[in-house]
Amino acid sequence: MICGIAVRFGRTTMLNIKTYNKISPIGLDEFDKTAYTCGDDVEQPVGAIVRSAALHDVEFPKSLLAIARAGAGTNNIPVDRCANEGIVVFNTPGANANAVKELVIAGLLIGSRRVIPAINWALTLKGKGDEVGKMVEKGKGAFVGPEIKGKSIGVIGLGAIGVLVANAANSLGMKVYGYDPYLSVNSAWNLTHNAIHAMDLKDIYEKCDYITVHVPLTPETKGFINSESIAMMKDGVRILNFARGDLVDSADMLAALDGGKVAAYVTDFPSDELIGADGVVCIPHLGASTPESEDNCAKMAAEELIDYIENGNITNSVNMPNISMPKSGDARICVIHKNVPAVINKISGVISEANINISNMLNKSRKDFAYTMLDMDEKDSGKIEAIRKAIDEMPEVIRVRVI
Repeated sequence: MICGIAVRFGRTTMLNIKTYNKISPIGLDEFDKTAYTCGDDVEQPVGAIVRSAALHDVEFPKSLLAIARAGAGTNNIPVDRCANEGIVVFNTPGANANAVKELVIAGLLIGSRRVIPAINWALTLKGKGDEVGKMVEKGKGAFVGPEIKGKSIGVIGLGAIGVLVANAANSLGMKVYGYDPYLSVNSAWNLTHNAIHAMDLKDIYEKCDYITVHVPLTPETKGFINSESIAMMKDGVRILNFARGDLVDSADMLAALDGGKVAAYVTDFPSDELIGADGVVCIPHLGASTPESEDNCAKMAAEELIDYIENGNITNSVNMPNISMPKSGDARICVIHKNVPAVINKISGVISEANINISNMLNKSRKDFAYTMLDMDEKDSGKIEAIRKAIDEMPEVIRVRVI
């Protein structure tokens, strides 16, 4: 069990937020400077914001309540360990979606029109003087590539980014196929009505001239673009990967490019074997590298941390249930516990035995973990602390705190 931390306003103690990377001031400005101290050298932080720093080998202090990833992927965070330690992990889905979408569209055009090889060739003409114009007209035929208008594109994964890519491709005159077995209601509302719902990946592979992947990296999706899936695709397919490098088996991709099955592979994730290979365009992970994206991600990450620290609400967590409840009592108890029977009865029983009324309560679970919020009509700090201690002693409880 992890001892709870009281966060009662009117406190005199500052709360520390640790930054593991350079975080946009737009995000850090969300923290009330009379209540929070932000920095990379703070001690006993209650929250942390990270971009790309690897945290798998970091030993977290017991004070740490939550980590917010200023971005979508959380591969650099030990998510499961955090859950077991009672640390909520957030990400910021959609905050960088427009930035990634714009680069995907750029990659779509670059990969289709052979722009990068053409630019590199043009650089070799430096110093040719008056002959440059003639050499351009003679050599440009080596870089002919198809227009995208009227072509079919398959968007695998229709989250915030995938939907924007699908809509942009539709606006550019492409025939859009979309595949996502977990399509959310919000994404469905935002997706162009012209998109064709692919029933399975085979539909995408067999019908699309261009394929772009926008799914998270999981054990199930790792290397799902491989020799087997590529064999089902159209000859001359062009593939874009701005999601995660390991979604594509690089060796199989290079073999498909060498054999002519794949015409181009555009990726935001360079590797030694891909750099310089014929038909490959390696972009140095620029998907979210815009000032607007960094500001949006940092702001959302800060808002998530503040709402959790001050109110106990969880939004966009990757290891705990999303849960939010308006405050209705004098004190709030928040409990992270194992998702097993009878825990809620035990928690409410402790409060009832103290003759304290529960004005509101909410519980949600996610896999092996659950989160319970209880608002109580009680102002006596001594009674509240006694309840906190009693709950903290339950073997099923991972973390309990009073707000």
